[in-house]
Amino acid sequence: MSATESPFWNPKTETLPKEQLRALQLHKLQRLVERAWHSSPFHRRLYEKAGVRPEQIKTLDDIRRLPFMTREDWMANQADKPMFGDLITRPISEAIRYHLTSGTSGRQPLRVLDGRKDWAWIADMWCYGFWGFGIRPTDTVFFAFSYGSFIGFWGAHYCCEKMGCLTLASGNMTTEQRIKQIVEMGVTVVCATPTYALRMGQTAEKMGIKLREDGKVRRVIVSGEPAGSIPAVKKMIEEMWGGKCGDTAGMTEIGTIMIFECDHQPGGPHIIEDHFIEEVLDPDTDKPVPYGERGERVVTSFGRGFIPLIRYRTKDLVNKVPHTRCTCGRTGDIYDGGILGRVDDMKLIRGTNVYPRAVEAVVREHAEVEEFQIIIQRVDNVQDEIAVKVELKPGLEETWPRLQAQLGKDLADAHEGLRFNVELAKLGELPRFELKAKRLQDLRPKM
Repeated sequence: MSATESPFWNPKTETLPKEQLRALQLHKLQRLVERAWHSSPFHRRLYEKAGVRPEQIKTLDDIRRLPFMTREDWMANQADKPMFGDLITRPISEAIRYHLTSGTSGRQPLRVLDGRKDWAWIADMWCYGFWGFGIRPTDTVFFAFSYGSFIGFWGAHYCCEKMGCLTLASGNMTTEQRIKQIVEMGVTVVCATPTYALRMGQTAEKMGIKLREDGKVRRVIVSGEPAGSIPAVKKMIEEMWGGKCGDTAGMTEIGTIMIFECDHQPGGPHIIEDHFIEEVLDPDTDKPVPYGERGERVVTSFGRGFIPLIRYRTKDLVNKVPHTRCTCGRTGDIYDGGILGRVDDMKLIRGTNVYPRAVEAVVREHAEVEEFQIIIQRVDNVQDEIAVKVELKPGLEETWPRLQAQLGKDLADAHEGLRFNVELAKLGELPRFELKAKRLQDLRPKM
């Protein structure tokens, strides 16, 4: 970056003093609630039931007057009024994009539409993140992503075109083909899930390719999994690729990212606060928690025109800290450690809370591990047991006795002494993932 080049995609709003930033959020919130009241029958019913009207939103604290919006309500609305429900504010004929998120409990997936203005905004939010992590028009960006109806890196692709980068898609390629093209094209930026970034690095090693030496990658941008902010995972990715690894997070419901890690890497991603209000609430009491305490993130998004997203319960667990943690100059607060997991990811094993992200944070400290899987079972209909199956990197079989003992100790130390059964898997036995990894199998009977 030259001495005169700004480190911010939008210097004015990214560095607004907090008082001015809150005034901007209030103005946008009032307009958004007004539009939802008049244009979305779904929201009108929601607000009338709660006894709240747009003119009652006079301060940012008044956001708490508004009822929560949940995924379950959204999906039920679409089931009652196929295909898109009556929460959309524009005619379907104006839509240019259609995306799906995965369904739950066998129900229909959540369907999302976007118009031209939505899509321009979606790309712009990715520009905040890419520019903030040091991506520039001279970069060649490779998307290790199978393009389909899943939102994934779609917005990031258009962000890179908007920035002027050479943008490479790889939808139908094998992992080996992707690695070859990354090296042949002198790719400088790779975008993938953390799991797939690791898998590509492992595959390259088997192909005899040393990405640190044979490639030119200087940035790896990851998204889609909490692992993107686990220090041990980031370290592994950086050692494999030879470039700095940065985390981002978004949602199909939002259409884009709402947080990104800047080039200063203060230990978590910044919230794009000029476009989102991110509340952190106690998931049991719905009361706000102070800085430094874990809670559920509840998001209000200002940019999407087709679908008002106001006080949407994400079930993501986060720990918000002040923007002053970072020296980059942005005034958007930070989620320490990124997305820490999900409220509904927590598993209770013999009185101890277990989160998949916490298990991965321990396992990834051990470089001998190629892949792993978490399996929960109920033995004799009485006691719950948790096992971590581990697949070693080729040629490291002799390390197993020591690793098995050390992993068992480390997992117990991180989980109040809970015993984990650490088991060895055969080479190639465990599943590999390109998009979001699903490493946990809860085989206990459904209640």
